[in-house]
Amino acid sequence: MGDPALRPGVALALSGGGFRATLFHMGALIRLNELGQLATLERISSVSGGSITAGMLACRWRALEAGGFKSADLESLVIQPLRKFCARNIDARAIAEGSISPWSSISDVMVRQYDELFDHARLPGLPDKPRTVFNTTNLQTGRDFRISKPYMADYRIGRIDGPDLSLGLVVAASSAFPPVLSPCVIEVDLNSWQKTEGADLFDSPRYKHTLTLTDGGAYDNIGLEPIDTFETVLVSDAGAPFGMQDQARTDAIGQLSRALDIATDQARGLRARYLIELARLRGQKTAYWGIDTRIEKYPAANKLQTDPAKTDGLQDIRTRLNAFSPAEQETLINWGYALCDAAMRSFVADPVSVPNGWPCPAHPLN
Repeated sequence: MGDPALRPGVALALSGGGFRATLFHMGALIRLNELGQLATLERISSVSGGSITAGMLACRWRALEAGGFKSADLESLVIQPLRKFCARNIDARAIAEGSISPWSSISDVMVRQYDELFDHARLPGLPDKPRTVFNTTNLQTGRDFRISKPYMADYRIGRIDGPDLSLGLVVAASSAFPPVLSPCVIEVDLNSWQKTEGADLFDSPRYKHTLTLTDGGAYDNIGLEPIDTFETVLVSDAGAPFGMQDQARTDAIGQLSRALDIATDQARGLRARYLIELARLRGQKTAYWGIDTRIEKYPAANKLQTDPAKTDGLQDIRTRLNAFSPAEQETLINWGYALCDAAMRSFVADPVSVPNGWPCPAHPLN
């Protein structure tokens, strides 16, 4: 028996991980569309690099819907513009311009680049369905700060309905990787807040005028919290797995960085296990694919054949927002596609809907 409290429909989480995640998730979107699942989404929750993919999908959704979600439309409207963006040195440009300009911060430059990518779209112009939730982290409260078309909120402060923000600003906040691209500061009207249950800081104006936001991955790099009560939960995770070090750095910066990596890895692992364990109790359908997942562990038949020599190092590719070569891009797209296919046909989708080949045939993984 399923849990009657579950929300109906399919929800998708797109993790953080810089351009590596942006590209990996593109492959997942291609396969979800082929399986007929993309058009059924009720909710999308995104973090950091995943928010770049989610933002482009959101601002092109109506055009995809009008065309019946044809594969060619997804390619031209979403995949190709994102690939061009991922071939640019976004972070280096922002750091160079923002560091020397007396009028613009690094975050301001990031916002302008994202606004250009999204054709200056704003939250009120996004579709109502699927609702896309962009996750950031509030440095003041240490909690998830969610931004979507209907509202933005921090459960300790309250909620602001109908925020009129540019999509570029929202994605810049979600992908404000510390310390160089962070923080992203948003000024809001003190009177725009509404009190919600548990908002213990609502009466303190110190938290309600200037929002100091950083990368959503600092709180939840998977973006699971906004969607974990849906009947069907899909998770595309391109987050960095924990790497061993036989000689640990002992300097102050090295130790701090390593400690943060350990904390992030533990949180990532706990959230993934939480999803699987709770889904079993609730009767949810779930499909999880991570960039470091062994594809042979999925029970689906006729999976795409992959060579470990080509896939084992993909989880170690950088997570910067700098130029990815065509080979890097197509390899990551193919890997996201293959893992999404294996997970979906194992646990959610029609198991006999076998893919015809690689979305980027110039760089197959077999």
